[in-house]
Amino acid sequence: MAGAYILGIESSCDETAASVVYAGEKVVSNVIFSQIAAHQPYGGVVPELASREHLKAIVPVVRKALADAGHTYQSIDALAVTQGPGLAGALLVGIGYAKALAFALEKPLIAVNHLEGHIHAVLLEERQKANREMNFPILALVVSGGHTHLYLAEERDEQWSYRNIGHTRDDAAGEAFDKVAKLLGLGYPGGPIIDKLSTHGDPTAVSFPPAQLKHRDRRDVKERDVKEKDPGERAVEPRFDFSYSGIKTAVLRYVEVHDMKASIEARRKALAGMAKPNLDDYLRHCDRKTLNLVASFQRALIGDLVTKTLAAARACNTATLFVTGGVAANNELRQRFEHDAAMDGLPVYFPSRPLSTDNAAMIAAAAYPKFLVGNFAGLDFSAEAGMVLGGAAIGN
Repeated sequence: MAGAYILGIESSCDETAASVVYAGEKVVSNVIFSQIAAHQPYGGVVPELASREHLKAIVPVVRKALADAGHTYQSIDALAVTQGPGLAGALLVGIGYAKALAFALEKPLIAVNHLEGHIHAVLLEERQKANREMNFPILALVVSGGHTHLYLAEERDEQWSYRNIGHTRDDAAGEAFDKVAKLLGLGYPGGPIIDKLSTHGDPTAVSFPPAQLKHRDRRDVKERDVKEKDPGERAVEPRFDFSYSGIKTAVLRYVEVHDMKASIEARRKALAGMAKPNLDDYLRHCDRKTLNLVASFQRALIGDLVTKTLAAARACNTATLFVTGGVAANNELRQRFEHDAAMDGLPVYFPSRPLSTDNAAMIAAAAYPKFLVGNFAGLDFSAEAGMVLGGAAIGN
């Protein structure tokens, strides 16, 4: 059955979202309830609090998504929900509600990988622009608060398959943004704040050495047989891993060496007294040293992301590049990728900023190819907080 209306539900972290998408490419409604205000006092996402907020929001968010789409529970064709990766308790809220609806309505239920959803955010919008011809292989950088992954996608038998060729060994890029913002007393979420402040500082003022990854990640088991040689011989596939704990530590040391703690505490207290500080408020409480540090940090982190991603693209003879996830909303990251990828003659695609962060439209879109082939989930599946993406078919 083609042309189905799918209700997507997303609750992997700190956004409760629901969306109705038609045929995997037309967003009929898209509702997102953000928990930023609830987590701001703690400078980051508190898992138990996130679960409670999802419990309060899930029913009204789904109802609004259906109402905005002009649909009822009975008129949708299927439901889709994020199975993982994410916070276990948060995922269970969305999964539990989706299961209850699927059982009561006797509708098919589709389990979706959150990372697959982020890639579908790009596909969804490119299809809306009538861009259906993607040259393979495609390299996808999924970069957010919880993830920094490189996936090589290829088309086989009219379906896509993924191979992970890189990931962060410690902090994700978005996590590093948030932790540095918290360290500097800039509040939460840190990424958008640092992005705005970075244009007011000198990005060359502070030098951050690149991360040195001397050994392979012990989590990797990316060895394969070399068919051209002796079958017993093994070759290690090239990896393009990231590491951002070092630059976070370098910022901390800079703060200590340059005696910035008093000014940071004063800024923290001043901003905490404001309900919704704007850019002028931040600038008023940031000295030149802080602005230069912020700009230099962002330049170094984004430079690492761009350099390693394009090195992977060259090594894998990539024809197309996707950059997606919450950090894909960063202005400097978009500009650097557009400029540097163009120098390599590599087309690069981003989702719109509203679809860069967690949303349910990408979940419903990712579910559509599964719907077409009847790849439905039983009611006995559960959340997979550490769910991986690799070798999964997502359709054409």
